[in-house]
Amino acid sequence: MLAAGGVGVLIGARAQDAISSALAPITERDPTGLTGLLPSGGGWRYYSVTGNQPHRDENSYRLTVGGLVKTPTELTLADLRSLPQTGLTKDFQCVTGWRVREVPWSGVRLRDLLARVGVAAQATALRLVSFDGAYTESLTLEQASRSDVLIALQMYGKPVTRAHGGPVRLYVAPMYGYKSLKWLGGIEVTDRVIPGYWEERGYDVDAWIGQSNGRDDEPV
Repeated sequence: MLAAGGVGVLIGARAQDAISSALAPITERDPTGLTGLLPSGGGWRYYSVTGNQPHRDENSYRLTVGGLVKTPTELTLADLRSLPQTGLTKDFQCVTGWRVREVPWSGVRLRDLLARVGVAAQATALRLVSFDGAYTESLTLEQASRSDVLIALQMYGKPVTRAHGGPVRLYVAPMYGYKSLKWLGGIEVTDRVIPGYWEERGYDVDAWIGQSNGRDDEPV
């Protein structure tokens, strides 16, 4: 099973689909930290570096925004829903090669939230933290200010599910999926890029689709 999972990481979706068809519904673990890799509706696969799905509900969820900001803030789900919502339909592309096309997303533009809290003059980047207790990501302030970077509250017209990183996840349309951090719990504005979980393990810090894995040449 470990070897099968590794093949999926190395050669992408086609091999993984064949492996999964033969082995389903087995849950696999491999040394990369990819766990619970299972095909599902629309071609999605499930990734977690901790082996579980952390849970926050309507009452317990909080998003903290701090660091180099003028107004450190803590937001509930209701707070996030009360902010202006943006919808966009874009692909989701994994660095391992699989893609889910034309996914409808909606939520709060990250740049709108940053404008709300006020970013200090010396700020240049963001450190994003998952409430799974392990996963982190990074964006430059310029990247975070794009119009196609969302704090996603819905996908396919429904609340983001727990397996997909809900109730709140990041969606970074022009970058590979490891940038779209699941279970978003914290945003820290920083004066430098702090490499995230996979970036510390050799993944590209600037994960633009078509420029990182040597296979994909079609941007989202």
